[in-house]
Amino acid sequence: MSTPMEQAVEVLCQYLQDQGLPARTAWPAGDRPQMETPVISVSLRGCESAPAGFSGYLGQRLNPDTQQWEERYGKTVTLTFGLDLYAAPGTDPTALEQTWAALAQACLPPGPKGLAPGAFSCGETDYDQQARLLKRPAQLVCTALLVFSNTQEQGEFLDFEIRGERTL
Repeated sequence: MSTPMEQAVEVLCQYLQDQGLPARTAWPAGDRPQMETPVISVSLRGCESAPAGFSGYLGQRLNPDTQQWEERYGKTVTLTFGLDLYAAPGTDPTALEQTWAALAQACLPPGPKGLAPGAFSCGETDYDQQARLLKRPAQLVCTALLVFSNTQEQGEFLDFEIRGERTL
């Protein structure tokens, strides 16, 4: 099972792919295949959390599947995602700009389920010596609510869920 932060990266990557963008969660460990088009590398650069509710307690809810009451606890998390755009050195500048423009559009609210997009920023396109590719660094800051459920008297957390906050 992946961690909530790994799941958040996967959710954002899948969302970008659903928007028609060439997003990947990580580069392969070995030699990279020759790139035909620009690619967006999705990573998690930072995470800050704070309790939600009173000391993280959000109250109880009736689980519709088990018909048991669950205590709910949570944290508000601010996630900073890296959305670096990579392209081969000979890539048509128009293709690079079109991919970047589509990425900027996809980072507007409402965004992926469970993640509320906030600030989006990017730098200039430059040549990355280590990767031997053109790179345009970008990042997106999202907020989410990380919710834990407790149905056992021993106090064990059984499950978690990332839920977004919509602020308009």
